[in-house]
Amino acid sequence: MIRRFFTGLLLLGFTALAQAAPFDIDQLMAALSRNPGGKATFVEKRYLALLDWPAVATGEMTYSPPDRLERRLLTPQVETMILDKDTLTLERDRRRMSIRLSSKPEVAAFVDSIRSTLSGDRAALERSYKIALSGHMDAWVLSLVPKDKRIVEMLQRIKLSGVRDQVLVIEYLQADGDRTEMTISPVATP
Repeated sequence: MIRRFFTGLLLLGFTALAQAAPFDIDQLMAALSRNPGGKATFVEKRYLALLDWPAVATGEMTYSPPDRLERRLLTPQVETMILDKDTLTLERDRRRMSIRLSSKPEVAAFVDSIRSTLSGDRAALERSYKIALSGHMDAWVLSLVPKDKRIVEMLQRIKLSGVRDQVLVIEYLQADGDRTEMTISPVATP
C-alpha cells in the first residue's frame, strides 16, 4: 500500500514536470510544419476608426503545404486571393491581377507572415519579423513585429493564436490603430 502511494506520488511528480516543461518557438514551428493543411471557414472583423462597428466578412480558406494558400471571401462580396509559390493572384468582379512577390518585398513579407507560420518556417519569419511566443502547446500566441521600416509604417504587429498545429486567430494591428481580427474554424475532412 505504501509502495503504491509513493509510486503514485512519483508519477504525479513526473506528470507535473512534463506539464511545466518549457514551450518554445522551435516546438511550435515543428508542430505547425507537420500540419497536413486543409480547409477552414473564417469570420473577419475589421475595426476601423471611421466606423462605429466592425465591418464583417466571411469566407473559406484552403492551405496546401508548404506554399499554396487560397482565401475566398464569400460575404459581403465574392473575392479570391491565391498565393501559389511566388505569385499572388487577386480576383474580384471578373477582374484578375497577379503580382510576383519577388518584385514586391514589402508585400512578400506581409503575405509570408501567414504562409511561413502555417508551414512552420521559423527562418522565413525571422527574416522579416521579430518573433515572440507565449503560452503552451494547447494555447499559444505568436507575435510578429516587422523589422522593415516600410512595413512598420503600415503594420505595427501581427498576432497569431492557436492550439497545437492549428492557427485559430490572426490579428493585424495597423500603424494607424485600425485592426483586423480573423477567427478561423478548421473544417473536418471525412
